[in-house]
Amino acid sequence: MSTTTLKPRLSLFDSLSIVAGTTIGSGIFIVSAGIAREVHSPALLLSVWIAASLMSLTGALTVAELAAMMPRTGGHYIFLRESYGGMCAFLFGWTIIAVVHTGSVAAVSIVFAKYLALLVPEIHSRLHIGFATISGEQLIAIALITSLTMTNVRGLHAGRATQNLFTVVKLSALVLLVAFALVISPNHGALHANFGSWETFLGHGALSLGVLPAFGAAMIGAMFALGGAENLLALGDEVRNPGRSLPIALITGAGAVILLYLLINLAYLAQLPLLGNPAAQDAFGRGIAGAQSDRVAAATMQVLWGATGARLTSVLVMISVVGCLNGLILGGGRLMYAMAHDRAFFRIASRLNHASVPGFALAIQALWGSALVLSGDFSDLLNYMAGAGSLFGVLGIAAVFVMRVKDPQALRPYRAWGYPWIPALHLAGSLFIFIDLLVVKTRYSVLGLLVVSCGIPIYLWRQKRITKSETISDSLVIAAPFSSASTESP
Repeated sequence: MSTTTLKPRLSLFDSLSIVAGTTIGSGIFIVSAGIAREVHSPALLLSVWIAASLMSLTGALTVAELAAMMPRTGGHYIFLRESYGGMCAFLFGWTIIAVVHTGSVAAVSIVFAKYLALLVPEIHSRLHIGFATISGEQLIAIALITSLTMTNVRGLHAGRATQNLFTVVKLSALVLLVAFALVISPNHGALHANFGSWETFLGHGALSLGVLPAFGAAMIGAMFALGGAENLLALGDEVRNPGRSLPIALITGAGAVILLYLLINLAYLAQLPLLGNPAAQDAFGRGIAGAQSDRVAAATMQVLWGATGARLTSVLVMISVVGCLNGLILGGGRLMYAMAHDRAFFRIASRLNHASVPGFALAIQALWGSALVLSGDFSDLLNYMAGAGSLFGVLGIAAVFVMRVKDPQALRPYRAWGYPWIPALHLAGSLFIFIDLLVVKTRYSVLGLLVVSCGIPIYLWRQKRITKSETISDSLVIAAPFSSASTESP
């Protein structure tokens, strides 16, 4: 069955909703605390987000060319296959499916459960089943993955309706948070602590080269919070007028999220001092860097509205996480579907159900994501694979240059803006982040790359089996006429 049997039902609004809804997950609510501890300066906090935003925008401007040129189910898997061949695409696909994507599904679902536990403490209880112990949070996370998967198995209409609803609700809530924190009721104590003078705004040593390692490490968190648009690329066959809609959705969606993220960080700085005392009794005293469990948004809303604000934050994060998780489920199922058609994944994942969606792929994704939830160590897996994911990101951007040389006559409804300088700038930034990961998280990154390299013999073995199978099939086809002739002869 060809991938073209997937029906193009996603409008431009649906595509924008997937980009924005999947990008805005839980990261923006917590990442700024870690960045503040790294850079110790309001100016550098904002600079980290600006630099990460430029990376995100230049990435969208670049990869949109590949999306418009090859609007196929599988997204980056297809781009890497066409640019570098089957082995690179195979290693990417299995890494993403086995760890990075399904690990993200598990992590995001656990975030939902943890915030729900703040409202319903009974969820912390544990259930003993034989020798195993399952927490209430794990059960909630698995239930969320299962329910969203079942929704998407019903058809693309149900999946996109869920995505649109949660994206609109969370964007509206975030805009209201920015309006109250930054415009209607700013905290003058926080404004003085962060913007009272150039010295307080810039911080000590903000302009020295010594801040570069910390700056690079802080950018990793910001880039994580800005990731997610690739899930739309995986649905290329299901987007209407993809040559136009995909570039517009990627670039406009990235721009809107960037603007919102910068405003949210200004809202944090308008309510909390950047640095405080982690042992302080109140949210204002702890500041952004010392926010409990890094929940900066909760601390901000607590300063605004007290305990009610903290509870509202939990609801907002859960809404945001559901929209993000739904987008992840949409994209991951299509990646499995594309790989199955290349015989690089279980063949059953290549089947469409009665609703014209890859139901078996979605079910496999839910099962493995749930298994990672129960394992409890998916966070370490994601750390191990961060370097590999960054390397594939570099290869994905470089694919624009490769395809310009490899297939210069191909139809390109959109050409990367500012080519070759903007793509080259993004490529340099991506290489910097990859090298920074090797330096900052050497053990994790090197081991992760070694794990990925273990897929090479698996790929070679798979290719050998495919070649053998094709040889047998060809032999049968050749032999069939002779066999038929001898049977029919008198």
